This record gives sequence, C-alpha cells and structure tokens, in this order.
Amino acid sequence: MSELIARAEKSDAADELAGVRAQFVLDDVVYLDGNSLGALPATVPGRVEDVVRRQWGALRIRSWDESGWWTAPERIGDLIAPLVGAAAGQIVVGDSTSVNVFKALVAAVRMAGPGRDEIVVDATTFPTDGYIAGSAARMTGCTLRPVTPSEVPGVLGERTAAVLLNHVDYRTGRLHDLPALTAAVHAAGAVVVWDLCHSAGALPVGLDEHGVDLAVGCTYKYLNGGPGSPAYLYVRSGLQDRFDSPLPGWNSHAEPFGMRPDYEAAPGALRGRVGTPDILSMLALEAALEVWDGVSVEAVRAKSLALTDFFLECVAAYVPEGRVESLTPAAHAERGSQVALRCEDAGDVMKRLIERGVVGDFRSPDVLRFGFTPLYVGFADVERAARVLGEVVA
Repeated sequence: MSELIARAEKSDAADELAGVRAQFVLDDVVYLDGNSLGALPATVPGRVEDVVRRQWGALRIRSWDESGWWTAPERIGDLIAPLVGAAAGQIVVGDSTSVNVFKALVAAVRMAGPGRDEIVVDATTFPTDGYIAGSAARMTGCTLRPVTPSEVPGVLGERTAAVLLNHVDYRTGRLHDLPALTAAVHAAGAVVVWDLCHSAGALPVGLDEHGVDLAVGCTYKYLNGGPGSPAYLYVRSGLQDRFDSPLPGWNSHAEPFGMRPDYEAAPGALRGRVGTPDILSMLALEAALEVWDGVSVEAVRAKSLALTDFFLECVAAYVPEGRVESLTPAAHAERGSQVALRCEDAGDVMKRLIERGVVGDFRSPDVLRFGFTPLYVGFADVERAARVLGEVVA
C-alpha cells in the first residue's frame, strides 16, 4: 500500500496537467463519473449570471446581435473543433445528441444515393442510437443491420448506405478503430457517422485526418458543459453542399429572416441548425470550454492511459482475486478513458463506494464504471478509489 501511495504522490507532482484541477469546483470526493457528467468549471457560474442578468435582463432582444447569441452555434463549434481534430467551419452546436444522430443518419442515407438501402448500426451501441437508427431505416425505406463493430467490414457491400458507430463503447470503455472502420466504409461506397460521446475531450479523434463524413457528440461528459448541455454535429467540408437535413428549420435557412415558404439551405455547417438555439446552456458550455486553453488533447490522452493503467494495477493489488473482472481492454489502442469492472453485486458495491466518497456509476446487471477525466482526476484519487473498492468488496 505505501509503495502505491508513494508512486501516486510522485506522479501527481510530475503531472503537467495538475494545475488545471484548480479550474474546477471540486471537494474531497473522488469523482470518477465524468464520463456521465463532467465537473463544474469555476468560471461557469459567473458567466451564466452575466448572461441572465445583463445579456437577457438588461439588453434583452439586443443580445442576439450585441452579445453574439446568433452566431453562438458555429462559434462554439469552432472551439470544439480542435478537440476532435477538425478545422473550423465544420461543427455546429445545438440540439441533443439524439436529434443530431437522426439528422446525420438520414442525411447520410440521402447522400449515399439510389440503390443503397441498408443501414449498418453498432449492435452494442447506446440504446438511443439504436432506436433512432431503426426509425431512420423505416423512414428512408432501408433495412437495419445491427452488427458488432468488428463485424462491420465483413457486412459492407453495394447495398450499404450508411454506418453508425460509437468511437468508445459506453459499457466497457473499448475504443474502436476509427481510421480502419472509416476506410472500410468508404471502400464500400457508403457514408459513415461516428458517435463521439465517450471520446471527445478524452483522446485524439482525428475527424479531418481520417476523412470522417459525419459525427455527433454530447458536451456534458469530458467537455464539462453541464447537465443537458447542447450537443454538436460535424459535417465534413467536402460534403456540406450535399448535406440534406431531415429537419430543415428557419435557423438553417439561407435567409432566416426572409420567412419564405420555400426552403433554401444555408451554406456550410449552418445547415445542421434547426430552430432557436438554447442560449443559456450554450453560453454555459462556451465558458466551460475555456479550461482547454493551452491544453493539448495528446497530453490528456497520455495522462488518461497512465491513470487507467495505474487504476488497474491498484485494483489488482487491493481487490481480492476473482472478486472483479475488467471488461476494459488492456491494450492502449483499444481503451478509452474509463474502466469497467464486472462485479456480482455491482449495484450494492457502487452505493457503498459513493457513501465512502468514491463516485462512479453502475450499469445493469453487473458493471461498475469508473471514468477518468485527466483535467481534474489525479493519481492519488485513483489509488484511493481502488483501495476503498478493495475494502468494500472484501
């Protein structure tokens, strides 16, 4: 025990991201649930108060122009862009992840063209993605084909219109091979849509580098945007003139205040907008993203792997053998920024962990999930979490 504690202290002392922790509102709890809801950045409360009291309270309607409300969706999209490896002008912020999955998937089928009538979806996906894929298939006259990500290359063909995949599996933390799977989809002549909810802000994504067509993601996990903060939609620049949204709204019209009965899509990523943006949540997100100033995603990834490696080592040292089983791949190339442990009485174990100041979450029927947000989680947190886990399950 003393050796692991000493190593944690040494690692924290050498951590180049250690100073970022002070930019969050934290207490003495070990918070390992940032893969569900990120911690509160300290600048957000003051910014939200300004938005409410001055921008809304004093300026009122003038804030659409004077406070930059109207341009917020693409302005904040450009702040997210470098975190997912995208150039400016390709991401628009707004709506929920679910709504953006629907927009992206239907648009992907439309771009694929005639003769392609099959949607391939990750069979292990977060349930909502599967529900929406099924609805999109019914609406577009496509057949839905659920398969595991590893099976995707083998089922692609001339009928494949679109493929919806998760970059990181929400249950196990498995990282899927975005470059290889994207290349396989393109080789089949289909369009790929990636869900980045569990990877954006935790590891390099490389949307532009790998030629991803469309991508969506939430902002309340590793991007710390707050509960229900708006999601985002990425449309590769070369596809923007072909992006035909199934939800055309006045906000995505080429002449939004023209109030014309016929629809003409705006240029660029603005085609992903629909209706009036949720300004309060959106500007809270903009403030939250300031914690990324001067932080590289590569440094975050390096620390993430070090944290998860150390956690697995501490679990092996503290937890009785056979009591838990890691579902998260050991190989770095296959691991996101969480560790999932199978535990027979996981629900009860997580309740007792939370009572003792270690917060993760439980996924039915038997999974303990621990998310590691490198911006504010340290090595001492990791050692303490594993030690308490060992005590609870012993």
